[in-house]
Amino acid sequence: DTMFCQISAKVGTGVNDLLESILILAEVEDYKANPDRIATGTVIEAKLDKGRGPVATLLVQNGTVKIGDIIVVGNTFGKIRAMQDELGRQIKVAGPAKPVEITGIAEVPFAGEKFMALEDERKARAIAEVRAQNKFNEEMGSNRAASLNDIMSESNGELKVLNLIIKCDVQGSIEAVKGLLQKIEIEGTQINIIASSVGGVVESDVNLAIASSAIMICFNVRPIAYVADMAKDHGIEIRLYSIIYKLQEDIEKAAKGMLDPVFEEKITGEAEVRELFKISRIGTIAGSMVTRGSIVRGGTIRVI
Repeated sequence: DTMFCQISAKVGTGVNDLLESILILAEVEDYKANPDRIATGTVIEAKLDKGRGPVATLLVQNGTVKIGDIIVVGNTFGKIRAMQDELGRQIKVAGPAKPVEITGIAEVPFAGEKFMALEDERKARAIAEVRAQNKFNEEMGSNRAASLNDIMSESNGELKVLNLIIKCDVQGSIEAVKGLLQKIEIEGTQINIIASSVGGVVESDVNLAIASSAIMICFNVRPIAYVADMAKDHGIEIRLYSIIYKLQEDIEKAAKGMLDPVFEEKITGEAEVRELFKISRIGTIAGSMVTRGSIVRGGTIRVI
């Protein structure tokens, strides 16, 4: 009863056959969505854009979504200010089976969450607040402390718990990091993900880490200067990664009680790139302004 198609996205073969087969199957089985109803669908991807704020890519599965609609997405809500189609063109209306990128929501939602359009903004806010509180209660169910280095010292036979807060550049990265961490199964240890979100480290993240005695795992994001100082003052460990398998390796070693850092990263300064200059014989030169500390010749840098 299942139709199969041999395709290759890499070289583009079989894609037309696949599309034709989908249309035939939809016609035979009479699969149709109702465009004349309140819009519902799923979040495909989400990120925090520096200029536009929270941005979510939605797949409309039923109904029609349009600019000005009030939508609830997981724990957040908002009024759609702008929509773009898959080619980056500005559009005003999107029907069933249409992927759109929207702005106007209050926070970055999670990939895979369902969205629905509502007519009343107060009702949308109430639903989002209830969901957010329920999620917070679930995440704060376990508050036992641990850190990457301290976890080694627990050798009295009790269950070792490693509380983590994950911050990533895009929602897809969060899913990938969570997937790798969930595969780590070591007897006598438990990895507990307290919270995960998109964007740089902010004060609320540090406060949550303080309350739950968690360490912060940052993938392709970093804390701003005063937040990093705040975390340091409260003894909160922030680990920065750009390679996902290095992240997995460190957490796995910590869970096994084998983590023994050979190198310790010491931040001497931070700079902001203001202009790029490209010279054929040299390469790309970053004209930068030092915003904190000092930059020295021969130092190692991380560009984010």
